[in-house]
Amino acid sequence: MTFRALRLAFVVLVLVLLHYTVRPLLNWHAAIDFLVIALLLVAVRVRPGTAAVVGFALGLVADAQSLRAFGASALAMSLIGYGAAWLKAVFFADNLVLNAGFFFGGKLLYDLVYLLSERRLGGSDLALELLIWSPLRALLTAAVGLLVLAILRPVLRGAEA
Repeated sequence: MTFRALRLAFVVLVLVLLHYTVRPLLNWHAAIDFLVIALLLVAVRVRPGTAAVVGFALGLVADAQSLRAFGASALAMSLIGYGAAWLKAVFFADNLVLNAGFFFGGKLLYDLVYLLSERRLGGSDLALELLIWSPLRALLTAAVGLLVLAILRPVLRGAEA
């Protein structure tokens, strides 16, 4: 494992720790998803297959706490990891607005796949979740993702594979 890969793995570990320490303390319905931020930071630096495997692993970490919908996060994270790594080759640039859209869209897609595959909500509850809470979570995740990207830019600059 190279030094660059170790730096990226350390960033992912810190974001996973934040997901399970800071997020519960905030106790917001529209919570920040540090796991999606970690996945997207990795996905733009690795190949699609590797990003899907990382997404699957992060999804299993998230699924470990939710036995009712076990596998829903793993599916969603795998799809997002693969798609994000594939899309970065098409149009990804080091642009603040594009990165914000990337984090926002990644979180929206995660919520969509997760909520539909978990099949816990239906009707108006599902519509409320997808039309109100999911965009709010995506907005918060995008804002924190940009903050993380700005803080860790020197660390992540050399972490491209």
